[in-house]
Amino acid sequence: MTSIPEAKAPADEVVLEAIGLTKHFPVRRRLRDLFSNRHDAVHAVDDVHLTLRRGQVVALVGESGSGKSTVARLLAQLYPRTGGDIRLHGQSTKVKSGSAFRAYCARVQMIFQDPFASLNPVHTIRYHLTRALKIHGNAGKTDADLEKALHELLQRVSLTPPERYLDKFPHELSGGQRQRVAIARALGAEPEALLADEPVSMLDVSIRLGILNLLRDLKERFNLAILYITHDIASARYFADQTMVMYAGRMVEGGDSETVTQSPAHPYTRLLIDSAPDPDRLTGVSDVEDEDRGNGEPPSLIHPPAGCRFHPRCPMAMPRCSAETPVPLEIGDVPGHWAACWLYDSSEVAK
Repeated sequence: MTSIPEAKAPADEVVLEAIGLTKHFPVRRRLRDLFSNRHDAVHAVDDVHLTLRRGQVVALVGESGSGKSTVARLLAQLYPRTGGDIRLHGQSTKVKSGSAFRAYCARVQMIFQDPFASLNPVHTIRYHLTRALKIHGNAGKTDADLEKALHELLQRVSLTPPERYLDKFPHELSGGQRQRVAIARALGAEPEALLADEPVSMLDVSIRLGILNLLRDLKERFNLAILYITHDIASARYFADQTMVMYAGRMVEGGDSETVTQSPAHPYTRLLIDSAPDPDRLTGVSDVEDEDRGNGEPPSLIHPPAGCRFHPRCPMAMPRCSAETPVPLEIGDVPGHWAACWLYDSSEVAK
């Protein structure tokens, strides 16, 4: 079992890195398969490369079922990986349980999607936060130290005055307040990286911006590396420095958020942006020829299509797309903007 490195990364340095990360979930074999060598699996994540740096937010965008949450759970080491590597400060890290897992969790914390389920309804906010502080050795030596630490956690997430919330139960708080408590609990470990799995999707629209602003403030104050998982590409442009787009378990595009959202290269990224509400569509001004572009269902991840997994839905698919898996190709508009699409292969452009 690999030990957890102790050194902390300076500003803008890599904290957490996924290299070729892969996760396949075995499918329960049916009776007729028991007499064959067939072993099906769900190809949830394949060959994902991802880098989280201090003081930066990386957004992972895609539709439901694309593998985004699985990536977060792999990085949190809640799932064992099928292949690839996870590196913390450049050191390969693989933990399962015990003290090594606890040491890893102290540096990489996860914020779950549903604040209604992530807090135990039979315990108070004081209990949740105290447990986090004590597990990670941040509760101090005296009751006064603990009380001070509890107040500081709630103040960090703008739940003030703290004494109003400490002895309440989760059902006595609103959804936004519960999510702030969940964030405070994660901060109790004093982490270096936060994995936020759709942290605002279960909240009212009116309070989503407040949670995103809170995470941005925490990132700047504590120099955190944040992975922001969402299906809303518009919020990725607002909140994230880098945006990665995922489809059917594979990364299809990446770059700085402004470029990816304003000049999308991959046909799937364009589909995501076009799926956002548009007043022109409501008034009938949209182009009728574009209405059916990208229609269809995501592919089966038990038997994913060969080549590019988006090609059955892609309006620009070529014969090559159904035979060869595309590699990341530089777009050339701005540094670091790439797409896994054969449209940008120099040999195809020359044709």
